[in-house]
Amino acid sequence: MLPDGYSDVPAGKLAAVVTCLEMRAPPARRDDPEQPGITLDRMATPDLAWYRDLYSRIGTEWLWASRLAMADADLAAVLNNPDVEVYGVMKAGRAEGLLELDFREEGVCELAFFGLTPATIGGGTGRWLMNRAIARAWSREALQRFWVHTCTLDSPQALNFYIRSGFTPVKRQVEVFDDPRLAGILPETAAPVVPIIRA
Repeated sequence: MLPDGYSDVPAGKLAAVVTCLEMRAPPARRDDPEQPGITLDRMATPDLAWYRDLYSRIGTEWLWASRLAMADADLAAVLNNPDVEVYGVMKAGRAEGLLELDFREEGVCELAFFGLTPATIGGGTGRWLMNRAIARAWSREALQRFWVHTCTLDSPQALNFYIRSGFTPVKRQVEVFDDPRLAGILPETAAPVVPIIRA
């Protein structure tokens, strides 16, 4: 447990406050905005280059790096697992959003990744995608818990969006990790509002 007061974060590291949220039953369905020209396509065996490109276009601004740092074999093992579902939000023939549902724990679904590129932010695409995520998760009869986590490095709108979608905050954690910009995983120009502190 962290003590009350300030705790130093070593140079070269980042710290984020993580909020875990869950739902134990399907929420009331919210409005489903029409999305002409947009489809949600299941990627049964996602190409790793396709996945990493989409992941980067969505997450670089928010310092998403965990999947970029994984070895090809490790990432393929996750994405090709029959209990992991990967979907692309397709617009004009290009993936502009990512939905990843992880059912590997019995009775549980993790909303592992959920995001849109700038080309699809606004216009209700996030709500449209969340409606489909919730429906897909709860389509499994044995599901008891659908959960997600977000952190203070994510979009400032993310936490309230999840709460409005029916998730309830249940736990808070502090995550300390290597700055992916200093590790060469992300460009040093990523997330300019988060300063780099070198060792």
